[in-house]
This record gives sequence, C-alpha cells and structure tokens, in this order.
Amino acid sequence: MIRIQDLTLQRGPQRLLEGAELTLHAGQKAGLIGANGAGKSSLFALLRGELVPDAGSCQLPPDWRIAHMRQEVDTLTRIAVDYVLDGDQHLRRIEADLSAAEASQDGVALGRLHAELDAADGYTAQARARKLLAGLGFSNAQMDLPVGDFSGGWRMRLNLAQALMCPSDLLLLDEPTNHLDLDAILWLEEWLKGYPGTLLLISHDRDFLDAVVDHIAHVDTRKLVLYRGGYSAFERARAERLAQQQQAYEKQQARREHMEKYIARFKAQATKARQAQSRIKALERMEEISAAHVDSPFEFVFREAHKLSSPLLDLSEARLGYGSKVILDKVKLQLTPGARIGLLGPNGAGKSTLIKNLAGELEPLGGTLRRGENLEVGYFAQHQLDSLDGKASPLLHMQRLAPTEREQTLKDFLGGFDFRGARVDEPVLNFSGGEKARLALALIAWGRPNLLLLDEPTNHLDLEMRLALTMALQEFGGAVLVVSHDRHLLKSTTDNFLLVADGKVEPFDGDLDDYAKWLVDYRQRNAPVAAPASGERTDKKTQRQAAAALRQQLAPHKREAERLEAALGKVHESLAQIESRLADSELYDSARKDELRDLLARQAALKSEEGALEEAWMEALELLENLQAELENLSA
Repeated sequence: MIRIQDLTLQRGPQRLLEGAELTLHAGQKAGLIGANGAGKSSLFALLRGELVPDAGSCQLPPDWRIAHMRQEVDTLTRIAVDYVLDGDQHLRRIEADLSAAEASQDGVALGRLHAELDAADGYTAQARARKLLAGLGFSNAQMDLPVGDFSGGWRMRLNLAQALMCPSDLLLLDEPTNHLDLDAILWLEEWLKGYPGTLLLISHDRDFLDAVVDHIAHVDTRKLVLYRGGYSAFERARAERLAQQQQAYEKQQARREHMEKYIARFKAQATKARQAQSRIKALERMEEISAAHVDSPFEFVFREAHKLSSPLLDLSEARLGYGSKVILDKVKLQLTPGARIGLLGPNGAGKSTLIKNLAGELEPLGGTLRRGENLEVGYFAQHQLDSLDGKASPLLHMQRLAPTEREQTLKDFLGGFDFRGARVDEPVLNFSGGEKARLALALIAWGRPNLLLLDEPTNHLDLEMRLALTMALQEFGGAVLVVSHDRHLLKSTTDNFLLVADGKVEPFDGDLDDYAKWLVDYRQRNAPVAAPASGERTDKKTQRQAAAALRQQLAPHKREAERLEAALGKVHESLAQIESRLADSELYDSARKDELRDLLARQAALKSEEGALEEAWMEALELLENLQAELENLSA
C-alpha cells in the first residue's frame, strides 16, 4: 500500500503539504485533484523518489514497479513503435542480453534468456505496442514514423503509450486526457478499468474520473482528504461538509435567483422555451453541486450581443477542405440564435475543418456560406493561444479591445477569470497554458458574441474553471457550436449533436453513450482486413482428420472456460458481500479500524483475483471461439 503520514512537502519558500495523511491500498484507483499549484505534481515526484519529505514519511512497497507518463521527449529519431516499446525497460534489458549472448554464442545464456523473454511476454510485445498506439489514435503508417515527425500533442500520446506499455504495480498519470480526443479517451477509460495495479491520476475531466477511479484524493488547505467514489460522489460529499457555511448558502442563493429570473422571463416564449428548460435542469444540478465549489476563483458571463440575425450562418451544399483536398462534401448547416450543437466524430474526420470554415479562417471550396448581417463570432481554438501578445499583460489585451472603458471595469471583469492584483499587469509570455486559455476566453466573453465556435475549450483548464465555463455557456443567449472531449461540458451545454464522419455532416440521433457504441462499430468497420492466404486445397481425408483432432481439443477448453466462469461468479459474490459491509458507516469508527483494514485488504486481493480470472476467462472463450470457427471452416 501507499502510506503517507504527517507529511510536509515544500518547494522553495512555498509549503505545499503540511501534516498530510493518505493511505491507498493495492489495486485502488484514485484521482488526485486540487487547485493549480497545490502540489499534485510534486506529490507524484515524491512517489517516484525524485523528492524527499521535508517532514513525515511516504512509504510504499520496495518491490513495486512504478510507471509514469513523462512530460518530455528525449529522442526524436526513434521510430514511434520502438519508442513505446522502450517503456518496458525489463524487456529491453533481456533483448540486449540476448544480442550479447548470440554474439558470444553462449548457448546456456541463450536458453535462460529466451525463457525470460517468454515470461516477460516478449514475443507479443510488438503486437501489444501497436494495439496501444491504435487505441490512442495512431494509424499503422504513423506507428513506423520517427518521433520527431509528430506535433507536441501527439508526442504526449506516445509518452502515454510508453507508460501503459511498462509493466507496473503503480501507475502515475498526470493529465493523460489533455491531448486526447473523445475517441481516445473512451479507449483509455476501458484500458484503465482493466489495469490490475494501483492507479493515481491527475485529471480535470470529471466524467473520466467518474468512469475510472474509486477514490478521490483532494489537496485542500495543504492537507490530503480521501473520498470514496468518483468525482460526482466527491462533489456531493464535499458539498455536505460545506453546506452549513454562510458563504456557500449566499453564493448558491444568488445563482439560483439569477437562473430563476431567466426561467420566469423566457419560459413562455417559444423561441426561448428550450433554453429555459436547460436552465431548469442546470438549476436542479446546482442544488446538488454548487456548495462544493464555494471557493472557486472564477465567475463570469459572456456579455449579451446588442443585435441578432436569424439565421446567424447558413452553409449550403458546401465542399470543405484544404487546397484541392475535399474533406467534407455537401455540407448543409444553419445556425440560429439559441442553437446549441456539439460536434462528434472520429479523429481527423473534419470537425476542426468545419469550425474553421464557419469562423472564416478557411473558405469553402464550393457551395455557399451566408453570414447574418449582425453576426458576431467568438472563436476559440488552441492555436489562438499562441497568437496572444507575449509582451502584453491581460489588462493591456483588454484595453486594446476597449480603449475607452474604465480601467477598474476591465480589472473587475478580468477578476472573474482569476486575474487579480499584480497578475493583471504581468506579461503573458510566462503564463501557463491554462492561464492563456482563460485570457483568450475573457477576450471572447468581452466581445459580445452572438455565436460561439469552441474547438476544445477545456484543454488546460482545471475543474473549477470548467465549471465556471459550463455555467457561463448555460446562461449565454446566442448560438453555441462546440467540439470537446469533456463529456460533462457537452451534456450540460448542448441540445443536439452533429456527427462528422465519412466525409459528411449529419444529425446524430442519440446521446454520448450511443456515440461510444457507434465508435466501436465504426472501428470494426474500418479495421484493416488481412488478405486471405493462398495455398493448395487440403484433401478431404486430411480435413476430416483435422476436424476430429479439433473436436477432441474442444471439450477440455470448454470445461476450463466453465470452471473459470464459476470461479469468477464466486469472487463477485464475495466482493458484493464486502462492499455491503463497507457501506456500513459505523465500520469507519476508530474502534473498528482493524476490521476495516482487513476488509479493504481482502477487497484488494479479491479485485486482483477478479482481474486475473476475467483475463483468463476471456482468453479461454477467445480460444474456444477460434477452435469452433476453425472446425466450422473444416466442416464446410
């Protein structure tokens, strides 16, 4: 287990943790959350042995293998698949020793090393590395390109694949979804659910946390507070702790009053009825979660546009692409005030191409694009962060937009994006990605847009800023079209989805769960099909002999699959009983700590056994299916 006791951790003059306590048992999966600069990455460095405690202790089993997602790339010439394989350092050592033994013709060493290679699954390593890369969005051709051919975001995907490739007992992931699209995030969720070791991850994606982790470790006022469940459970638990604070009550009531006025004002208007309904849903959610965010430094709105046009944009029979390359064809899209659309689709299908055409960064290759007379576009994309003036401060950026506005008014507005005090006058050059993203959103919000085009707006934003952005978009009266891997943002701010795939843009009749199923089918349909091997026809007698041999093999494999399924059922029953006992609040009294410890240890052991049994059972079923398919082919 990981055991942190009375830990004090300091970086320079800043004390990050003081008297912190945390215990994580083997096999548990925990999300590490907290404000930027609270010490999350420093805690990771401590667990990796790169830092030592200033006081207290941090203990973990000495034989644990630790894997982590690096934030830098140290080679550009290495082929991508080889770079991923480098994550398994034990495998690379065996391979190096094998080469040396072959060169010296040492037969004894060769026999021993081939056994080690087999034990390390070395013969399947290449296939496993390519499977990881495919799941993270790499094509077969890209897997054989040098690392230097990839952009920064794709290099981070390579680092993630390298970490997943490394056999480990403890996996540390720092913002693994930051450079992933929704497709890759859904794949990563499934991979991490099946990871048998202990997982600790830093993430600002609440739906990702809900899907993957069973605990939340919150860095709060230099302490570590552990909550059971995912992020939604953390919000509820923390809200209960803070609900009695007067500050929480007043802030919640103010937000409720604002939204109730909106509902009363627009509920009867046909053009606004749908938005009023979304505010009612937001009001229901606010009752549950708002108190957990009373200390959020962010609070802002998108200022209302002075005029509207209807439609705002009208795209008809358009061909969209670059140069002579058409990516999307016969696109028809009309955006009217109040429209709230989320764009879905596989990586590279053309979502960003569509947004760039609507924003005016690209022109259609054919068809028509009509813009409303009063159209005011607020366009956010990651490349725009690089266009900020590095020498200018946030205040100067605002003053260039509003040269006649009072300075204090601009400072107050920037304060809602957590640019306060001396920070409003500091040059943007040294700002983090999250700070640049907040400034870009502030500039858009000030400009009174009536159409927001948002391409991955939550990249680099922490959980509190994501919540503030979600609330601001819910209150925005114009049209919204958004691409995002943040499913909570999509669910909370959009009414309809468009699917961008196979060169077309079409309405998607379903929710995000339906889209996840669509993705599975899409990947299967687009998987490369191997050409059938050519060979001479086997004579009938040989076919009958082979079929008989296969039938003899089927029976024991079937019995093994049934045995594994029965054993798995017993483990599930035992886990259900333990989880029922863990739900008893009295179990957490200090007098019963030994009983709690034993239950948690038993739960971790059973989960480990469950993972091993599930894997063995699935392998047995796969082998059984392959044998049955082969028998059918022989009998045909």
